[in-house]
Amino acid sequence: MTLPTPEAVSAVTITLAEYTDSRHAKDILALMDEYSRHPFGGGVPLPDRCWAELPAKLASFPGAFSVIAYSDGEAVGLVNCFTGFSTFACQPLVNIHDVIVSARVRGKGLCAEMLDFVAREAKKQGCCKLTMEVLEKNRIAQLAYRKAGFKPYTLDEEFGQAEFWQRYL
Repeated sequence: MTLPTPEAVSAVTITLAEYTDSRHAKDILALMDEYSRHPFGGGVPLPDRCWAELPAKLASFPGAFSVIAYSDGEAVGLVNCFTGFSTFACQPLVNIHDVIVSARVRGKGLCAEMLDFVAREAKKQGCCKLTMEVLEKNRIAQLAYRKAGFKPYTLDEEFGQAEFWQRYL
């Protein structure tokens, strides 16, 4: 899929990643490292273990898929996804785990285009919805996600929004 970028003459190409393709693997790692070094990604370099194992682990993980965006042959965006299951809808869903837009191309609508690509892929897989988590103070990402049709998760307004919790093992 090729899309015009709002403020540039060059086109952006968005594609499903092939984890065993050496270029895609390298690009996934570089974008993940850029994200990891950002304060919203933890503020530290991507761990050595990820550099050594991440593409192979993603390739072997059932339901994992990634979307990469390229501009002028350079990787500028990444969305990592995992298929899950909605017990309430009795259908699969896609959880969007990482959304990365390289700093050099932010503000040009790339996030929305990648999320639309993911939505089309999820529909092909028979999924009922997309889910994601976002940090409470990452207002720029929240705005981008709202523009792409996302909203905080609630079943009933009386009980409030769902929160994303974790427990390390």
